[in-house]
This record gives sequence, structure tokens and C-alpha cells, in this order.
Amino acid sequence: MHEMSITQSVVEICDKSAGGRRVLSVTLEIGDLSGVVPDAVEFCFEACTRDTLLEGARLVIEQVPGRGECTSCGKEFPVRGYFDPCPACGAYGIRVVTGEELRVKELEVE
Repeated sequence: MHEMSITQSVVEICDKSAGGRRVLSVTLEIGDLSGVVPDAVEFCFEACTRDTLLEGARLVIEQVPGRGECTSCGKEFPVRGYFDPCPACGAYGIRVVTGEELRVKELEVE
């Protein structure tokens, strides 16, 4: 389960960013195309925050839907996978606009 190592990295980033203050909440953006399972991150969060400044912090996960832009016709549309065709022209060349995110969006500290 790679979500455990991802969650541990998120905790380390938050710990460094908190500047020695206790973290009350963490908001993560996780894109639908990122390959990261939000429920698994949520499950790992408590274990990864034990004995850190984040222990007891609330985790808020904002899922970012996939959106792509057709490289042929320029139409922007929802994307569920990397090989979805453009619904307007049927072309398969798309540029992912959103959905690959995995970032700490916000920290609330004491």
C-alpha cells in the first residue's frame, strides 16, 4: 500500500511547515487521476501522526475531478482515465488539466 508512504511524507511536510506549533487540521487535495486512494490515506493518517505535532489533527480531503483538453479541437471535458477520447471530435490526444493533484492545500495550527 503506497498510501502509507505518501501519508508519511505528507505528515513530514506538515510537521516542518508547522514551525513547532501543534497542527489542528490538514487539508489535502487529491486528484481522481493521481492513483492515490483517499480512503486509504485517511486510514493511514492516524497511525502516521501518532507522537507528532499532528496527533489528533483533523484530516480534510478535497477530491479534484479529472479534466482534460483535446489537443485536436481544444474542447475541455471531464476525464475518468488517461485514454478517454474527446467527446466532441473522438480524438485520443488529451492534455490533463486537473486531476493529478496531490498537495497539502492548508494547515491550521495553534
